[in-house]
Amino acid sequence: MKIEPYVFFNGRCEEAINFYRRAFGTDEVFLMRYKESPEQPPMPLPAGWEDKVMHASLRVGTTLLMGSDGCGAEAPAFQGFALSVEMPDQQAAERAFHALTDGGTVQMPLAKTFFAPCFGMLTDRFGLGWMVIVNEKPE
Repeated sequence: MKIEPYVFFNGRCEEAINFYRRAFGTDEVFLMRYKESPEQPPMPLPAGWEDKVMHASLRVGTTLLMGSDGCGAEAPAFQGFALSVEMPDQQAAERAFHALTDGGTVQMPLAKTFFAPCFGMLTDRFGLGWMVIVNEKPE
């Protein structure tokens, strides 16, 4: 089994996907707009949403981050969770952390902790929480 996040960005999915592509230095895997769907969505869409993202997926390491604009422009409420991303080394962690903080808020700067040589927490410009970590290498 595998659990992968699916995030609804309420009208900002394409912006988010491009933001995460830059932050993680990765490529978009798939993006389909509502107007490209072979079937009409079962729920009514707001006027002018034909070009909004029905489904997108982005590979980040071995994980697929999936998203959509959803079905309305109300602000997303990401509460009670954060996405945790394990980076291979401190330089990669610093690069991703600083990219994710652009327009966001740092809760805990990247630093050495009792459980990791590098760990930090932030909320990005979309309101999504992130924990960036470099785990100890086994000896």
